[in-house]
Formats: sequence, structure tokens, C-alpha cells
Amino acid sequence: MKRPMTPRGYDALRAELQKLKAMRPELARAIEIARGHGDLSENGDYDAAKNKSGMVEGKIRDIEAKLAMADVIDPRKLNNPTKVVFGCSVKIEDIDSGDTRQVMIVGSDESDVDRGWISFESPLGKALIGKEIGDVAKAVLPGGAREYEVLEVFISYED
Repeated sequence: MKRPMTPRGYDALRAELQKLKAMRPELARAIEIARGHGDLSENGDYDAAKNKSGMVEGKIRDIEAKLAMADVIDPRKLNNPTKVVFGCSVKIEDIDSGDTRQVMIVGSDESDVDRGWISFESPLGKALIGKEIGDVAKAVLPGGAREYEVLEVFISYED
């Protein structure tokens, strides 16, 4: 199953993959040095080096799988969306408090609440997808059920 991702998210995963792959020679050296310290059954340095190498290899496999399944969607190619779709930005108003905020609907690997990037799989993301200006999205969030009015749908994307 393909997973939607913005070009920014795809590029960030590729950069992380390259960084992790560049660590391989250093990790192999650490294992060899630790192996030279004697009895492997009582060698904490060897165990630590093997564990770290295993964790890095697992992360590499995970990122490679995510990249292979990525469906890169460039928000800049959306023409004046009228509905909330993956990659667009949305200005919403909390019905109860009147507070407004802007969020961008992104892939799960690139969400960053502090920047206003929310996953399309999050409760709020799911509630907003398909809504139009004036619609009310009902989301069950960790703090309880909330209702948000969609005030604006637009493209706001920086690399």
C-alpha cells in the first residue's frame, strides 16, 4: 500500500538514510576493535557495538521500506483547492474557544505539531480531509472531542 508523502518528507528520509549508511564503516570498526578485547561472552563493548549496529541496520531497512512505498505528492501542484486534501494548509477555528490556527496535512513520518504539520492519519487530519470552507470537522482528540470550522483552504509550502 502506497503512503502519501510530501517531497520535503521524502527528501528528509533519503538524507537520514544516507547518514545511517555512512555510519556502517565506523560501526564495523567498533565491532572489530571490541572483538579484539578478548572473550566475547564477557565483552560489554562487543555487545554494545553489535546492538548499535543492529539498531542502525533496522532503521535503514525501515526507511528503505518507507521510501519504496512512498507516493510523493507535491502540494505546489494543487490548483486552488476547495476541499481539504493531502498537502494543503487549512486555517481552522475551534468552535468552543474561538482560537484559530493553521495546519498542513502531511504524511505520518513528517508530522511536527510545533510547526503545524499534522498527519493525515491523526484524528484531526482524518476529520479535516474532504471538508470545505464553512464545514465543521469533529475530531476526538486526547483532550476530548473538539469541533473546528474550516475557514480557509490553501497551499503554503516551503522546501
